[in-house]
Amino acid sequence: MDQKPKPIFEKRIFWDVNFEQIDYDAKANWVIERVFSRGDVEDIRQCRRYYSDEKVTETLLRAKFLPEHRMHLASAIVGRPLNEFRCYILRQLNPELFPY
Repeated sequence: MDQKPKPIFEKRIFWDVNFEQIDYDAKANWVIERVFSRGDVEDIRQCRRYYSDEKVTETLLRAKFLPEHRMHLASAIVGRPLNEFRCYILRQLNPELFPY
C-alpha cells in the first residue's frame, strides 16, 4: 500500500504537542484547523496538498473557531462566502464587546 509523504509544517504551529507523534490522518480536522489558524502560506499549501481541497473545505466550514482574519483567508482560499462558515455564524451569534 502506498503511503503518501507527510506534510512539512513549521513546528511552531504545534508548539503544545509532541510534533513527532502527530497522527496526520486520525487528527486530520484538528491539524487542518491548526494550520489555518497559525500557519503561513507554505504550511497552508502543504495542508491542501496532503488532505485535498475537498477535505480542507469541509473541515473549515465546520470549524467552531478560527481567528477573524483567518476566516477571511479561508473564505478566499476555498472560494466560499463567510456566511457558510460555522465559526463565522457562531461569532455573529456571540458578538464581542467593543474594543474601547
